[in-house]
Amino acid sequence: MASDLLSIGLSGAKAARIGLDVTAQNISNAATDGYVRRSIGLSEVASTGYNQNVRDVSLSGVRVDRIVRNADAFRQSEVRRTGADTARANAEVTGLGNIESALEQSGVYTAITGFDSALQKLKEDPVDTSLRSSVIEAARTMGATFQIASKEMDAVGQGLQFDASDGVTQVNRIAGELARTNLRLSRAADASSDQTALLDQRDKLLADLSQYGDVTTTLAQDGSVTVALGSVTPATPLVSGGTTTPLAMTTAANGSVAYTLGGNALTLAGGSLAGDQLALGKLAQLRTDLDTLADTIVTKVNGANGLGTDRDGNPGADLLTGTTAAAIALSTSDPAKIATAPTGAPKNSRDAGNLDAMRTTLAATDPAGKMDAILFDISATVSGRTVTRDALTTISDAAKTALSAQTGVDLDTEGVNLVRYQQAFQASGRVMQVAASIFDSLLQIR
Repeated sequence: MASDLLSIGLSGAKAARIGLDVTAQNISNAATDGYVRRSIGLSEVASTGYNQNVRDVSLSGVRVDRIVRNADAFRQSEVRRTGADTARANAEVTGLGNIESALEQSGVYTAITGFDSALQKLKEDPVDTSLRSSVIEAARTMGATFQIASKEMDAVGQGLQFDASDGVTQVNRIAGELARTNLRLSRAADASSDQTALLDQRDKLLADLSQYGDVTTTLAQDGSVTVALGSVTPATPLVSGGTTTPLAMTTAANGSVAYTLGGNALTLAGGSLAGDQLALGKLAQLRTDLDTLADTIVTKVNGANGLGTDRDGNPGADLLTGTTAAAIALSTSDPAKIATAPTGAPKNSRDAGNLDAMRTTLAATDPAGKMDAILFDISATVSGRTVTRDALTTISDAAKTALSAQTGVDLDTEGVNLVRYQQAFQASGRVMQVAASIFDSLLQIR
């Protein structure tokens, strides 16, 4: 059918009205989390010319071809990737920082040096009861600080395990929502408002999921997504269509955690789950180091004390008990049991030969130096990971800024669009008025 001014003007008015609606939608959702800015795609409407002449083209106005979501799949993937790296670094640094605080605030290093100082003072007068009591109290304090450090590290580990367990729960929840979104997308009409809203929901869920683990996505023609999480053999998708594969976590005896997807071992390179796993692995190593140090101190002190004679002239007995940081404690609170004199010395001997041997043994073991190495290990690790986290955060922020520039709503731009579409609507209305006037004029011709 041949075109006419009325139909052309009407098509322009309809297109401008839809443009106003889309602009208003953008403005009203400017602060909505996960909302992607919309714009309209216009195309020309043409029909064949008059008098059956197909070579002539009669322009017939404009139509809205589609509603466009201003989202770039590459930029979204980059935001998810860099976001997963940053989430991993944040979780790891937070966990390592808590471990560092637990070790430093327990005062183990100070207690070890305090015990050594008490032994040194005892040499001034090996039979003095007050000096002997100071050694006993220093040993008691040392054992208590080891126990405090162990309890604090256990608390940090429980917190990290809880975070990891909660993360697993959240991943399974998000996977379930993605599966339901996939099913709705497969039934949604192309370019409909329902589809665009579902695509926003899909992208928001993928962004949330990337905070827990590194994800790889494959998009279908209908907008549904297949999601792979981390690395697993055999390859098993977390989400495929409307189905999901469950993620699970297991905890080892040393407190470290491992993940499985559908029963198969899963390796994560990004996300908070990977960060929690790395922090728990470091915690297990430091706990082993601390237990080894506690066991060494107990063994060396008891061994050296057993080679001498106490103040009452009896063979030296164990001063400490326990083989781990959590179990180290005083075996006796009697100051007389400290064997300062060598074997065979009489009662109340002032010979400090065995005390010297005990201090020499401890000096060779260097417990203070080993504790300092443990503290340096965690401190250096925190420092290095913090630098990495800050660099990853900068990269992630840049990726988010680039995506936001495309998907975010700029109120100034939308304000200009309001004026532009309003003027287009008024102009189209004016075209229809002119067409009506021409038609009336034609009818009045005599």
